[in-house]
Amino acid sequence: MSTENEGTSVPPAPSAPPVPVESPAASAQPAAPTAPIPVVPPGAPEHEPAHTAPAYASAGSPGPDTPQGTGSAPDASWPPPAPATPTYADGGASGVGSYADGGDGGAGSGWGAGYPPPAPKPRSGRGGLVAAILVAALVAGGLGGGLGYTLAKNNDGGDSTTVSASDSGGSVKRDAGTIAGVADKALPSTVTIEAESSSGEGGTGTGFVFDTQGHIVTNNHVVAEAVDGGKLTATFPDGKKYDAEVVGHAAGYDVAVIKLESAPSNLKPLTLGDSDKVAVGDSTIAIGAPFGLSNTVTTGIISAKNRPVASSDGTGSNASYMSALQTDASINPGNSGGPLLDAQGNVIGINSAIQSTSNGGLGGTTQSGSIGLGFAIPINQAKYVAQQLIKNGKPVYAKIGASVSTEDTTDGAKIVDQATSGSDAVEAGGPADKAGLKPGDVITKLDDTVIDSGPTLIGEIWTHQPGDKVKITYTRDSQTRTVDLTLGSRVGDS
Repeated sequence: MSTENEGTSVPPAPSAPPVPVESPAASAQPAAPTAPIPVVPPGAPEHEPAHTAPAYASAGSPGPDTPQGTGSAPDASWPPPAPATPTYADGGASGVGSYADGGDGGAGSGWGAGYPPPAPKPRSGRGGLVAAILVAALVAGGLGGGLGYTLAKNNDGGDSTTVSASDSGGSVKRDAGTIAGVADKALPSTVTIEAESSSGEGGTGTGFVFDTQGHIVTNNHVVAEAVDGGKLTATFPDGKKYDAEVVGHAAGYDVAVIKLESAPSNLKPLTLGDSDKVAVGDSTIAIGAPFGLSNTVTTGIISAKNRPVASSDGTGSNASYMSALQTDASINPGNSGGPLLDAQGNVIGINSAIQSTSNGGLGGTTQSGSIGLGFAIPINQAKYVAQQLIKNGKPVYAKIGASVSTEDTTDGAKIVDQATSGSDAVEAGGPADKAGLKPGDVITKLDDTVIDSGPTLIGEIWTHQPGDKVKITYTRDSQTRTVDLTLGSRVGDS
């Protein structure tokens, strides 16, 4: 999957790119000529042929063109920078329709002639036609007057039929389940985060209220600039701004927690949903500050699940890996760290990255806008990480105790012969060692999830917690084997 970091180029994670779809040319058919209407002589019966206009329709469907990149070298205890670098959706220096229209013509028709009175003497031929028209006019006038009288009589006692401006409109009430209702409830619990390093560099991102103590959850790459002696502020939609400090950050998970100084007592945490129960096609609502435009709400659907996304933390140091939720809700630089909500307003993910076609290829530094491919960290994973950061100040990672290649491949995650740090590829006494895994083994499945590459395996492992039991399927010497493995743990990013 080719993705682009905001200002930091990292190669893309393996993923099949979408196939571009070309738009068919719009077409329209000219209207067919109609025959002239013949003149009806006086006294003759009227007859008029029907005439119609043709309908027009056109449609087009553009498709994105997504490039695919190359991988990076293997690593040991800490996976190296990711082969895929999604464009971070924060707006800092470190960061990142088809239409159918149609018309149709209706059939033309004339009023039918009324029944004339008995034919008079020859000298009064024109008088008969005039009399017929006069009778028809009187009948029509009488009908209109009768309807008008009836409507006036039935209108609030019959006093008046006049409608004034003050009689229309009124208060607008939106149901809680509508997009407007969800946004109205969620917006007061989101903040726009401004991070500034000690050298004055920084950017803008988003976060949301996690608890009543003033903890705000966001992306690690949103606050990375302010970690060492920098400055953080969080601004609510009502304009109130608070200084904040970093409580803990996890580069691998790309999750961070900050805390408001002098936090208000009326904070309302957003309700967390269950990302494991999310289905493709579910409605999504994204809140953020795209390109600095705070409190922006966009909508879409879940377009895919378990997308392997590898990215940088914004400083080009450690790689982060996601088994992400994919959405077509418009996500742009500045949306990073903001909540991805379901139709009921529950948080199901943290908006973190976007696919980019900047410069038509990989590793461009120009900020790009949404092309309908955004990625969010599942909230079940982010919740666990946030709780660990609040409790310990450091992240806790699940691990198998083996180093795998992060090269571009679709065959599986291969355990390398030796880690780049010089240590053993399989940790002695670790989970992989206990399960009998060896260098050269290629892991193809974790439980029921197909593993096509190293980043996919890492992202999938990190959706679990230390101590979880998983089933590993791997190949060795062209033979497929399966073993049970209990995940170990590693504390901190180093």
